[in-house]
Amino acid sequence: MRLALREAALAVPAGDVPVGAVLLGPDGAVLATGHNEREAVGDPTAHAEVLALRRAAARLGEWRLTGCTLVVTLEPCVMCAGALVQSRVARVVYGAGDEKAGAAGSLWDLVRDRRLNHRPEVIRGVLEEECARQLTEFFRER
Repeated sequence: MRLALREAALAVPAGDVPVGAVLLGPDGAVLATGHNEREAVGDPTAHAEVLALRRAAARLGEWRLTGCTLVVTLEPCVMCAGALVQSRVARVVYGAGDEKAGAAGSLWDLVRDRRLNHRPEVIRGVLEEECARQLTEFFRER
């Protein structure tokens, strides 16, 4: 999570919300990282999680990220949760919950919906206070 927090800080200079993600392979090695780049590249889908998933898939040459773990500073939104299910990641670890748009247990629980064919394990609240503080400070300065 500390690596994800450092990645999140990279989003701030472009005016992006500081969310960082790290995709770990089945062996625990870092496959890819991402931070929000919506403002930087003008792409509404350029969320940290989606970018990390894309980069990991490109590196592996495979869209199935079976056995992988995504670590992210903020609870995934509906778009990102859908991408996590579709990519077949084994687990999602997040820091701060998102009561307004979270789709991994707060507002919705898309990633664990029994109607879907794949349901990653969810671990929530890792370094939650640090993750929330990074976001709060960003919005306070804005």
